[in-house]
Amino acid sequence: MVSPRMLVVAALAALATACSSISSASVPEPEDAAPRAAVSAGLVPVQVSVPAGVGASPFDTPRQVFVPSGWTMSVFARVPSARLAVWAPDGALLVSVPAQGSVVRLVPDGRGTASESVLLAGLNQPHGLTFAGSTLYVSQSDRVDAYAYSAGAAIDPRPVVTGLPDARSADLGGQYAHALKSVAVGPDGAVYVSVGSTGNISVDDLTARPPRASILRVPPGGGAPEPFAVGVRNGTGLAVAPDGAVWTAVNNRDNIQYPFDRPYGGASGSSRGQVIVAYVRDHPAEALARLTPGRNLGWPYCNPDPDVEPGVAGTALNLSNVPFTVDVETNPDGSRLDCASLPPVEQALGAHSAPLGLSFVDGGLPGDYARGALVGVHGSWNASPPRAPEVSFFPWRDGGLGPQQTLVGGFQAADGSRWGRPVAAVVGPDGAIYVTDDVAGAVYRLAPPGR
Repeated sequence: MVSPRMLVVAALAALATACSSISSASVPEPEDAAPRAAVSAGLVPVQVSVPAGVGASPFDTPRQVFVPSGWTMSVFARVPSARLAVWAPDGALLVSVPAQGSVVRLVPDGRGTASESVLLAGLNQPHGLTFAGSTLYVSQSDRVDAYAYSAGAAIDPRPVVTGLPDARSADLGGQYAHALKSVAVGPDGAVYVSVGSTGNISVDDLTARPPRASILRVPPGGGAPEPFAVGVRNGTGLAVAPDGAVWTAVNNRDNIQYPFDRPYGGASGSSRGQVIVAYVRDHPAEALARLTPGRNLGWPYCNPDPDVEPGVAGTALNLSNVPFTVDVETNPDGSRLDCASLPPVEQALGAHSAPLGLSFVDGGLPGDYARGALVGVHGSWNASPPRAPEVSFFPWRDGGLGPQQTLVGGFQAADGSRWGRPVAAVVGPDGAIYVTDDVAGAVYRLAPPGR
């Protein structure tokens, strides 16, 4: 099995090779080049509280984050490579650890930390976790199973869908960049599972069986999975909103070619087809989209384009109702997919933000945070300066989501170095938000005033 570390190493090596042919056209510095937390209104610096017994690196050094005024953040547990999380009906926090093949169970101990036990072990890269009543759904790299959850144990696994693609699939020859799956359950009992693309650009994913780069739907009561949404390069964020709609947060492609037949910035002659560092940094946007049956999010033929003036260097960016622009590498004449026919993306994050966990809040937080979506933003691996990791909040507005706001920032220094990278954020029964971090190997308790 290819480990996540090996995939990262391979990706970085490939990037080093690719960068040798990337143009560095002279353009104005993007307005959002500074870490977002440093410029977000209403955020104040606070030191992360570290209870006794959980102070190993990176918390052997004082760590500061930016949070809303009056909020606090503390280390709740240390879980190496912690990924997605869900609260169980018995008040335990379950956290997936794909790198260890396990799901851990964290029980608050009344002292600000948690006791830890292994709920499930020996799985194939378990990632997505969700509950429907007392039934726990766990997505592995190749399947989704439903468990009966009772008395702190997950028992009697029942297969919901099997045969999902991963690096062990015979037709993929060990190459699969987005093996981790996420899972959600709709109000009617339908099960949704995200199946990422094989790589950055892998057109064959669209015709594979089962399809990749898709959100699959298993009907209520079971049955064969069918595509619910397509053109979803890597919809790691997957959740059901309070109104029953399914939403996804997408990691879009890297090293996009400039798609317009004109100069970019100070270039002479057409820049069409060139990979330009300044253009790549802001393109394509990372979609946060409400899914409907058959919706197409464009990949790999069309890309969400946040430019107010498309193709103009230094233009302002608009990350709400984002239209699509043709991908000149895969769809040069627009014949593979009419990008203008695709509904705009409801909300988006800056390119290469790497949104991972997605959850919804429906009255569990105070004030302006009472209803909306929480997104764990992992931060970029190939942008310069890097997109900063953070926890983002998108307010619920008129059946949709408003623009991105930073809820927690400060994981990245001005030089781009990081001490943590959030993955997921979920509201607990105590009215605090619990945030997983796979780099720091931690789960944080982010508490509003009085919680």
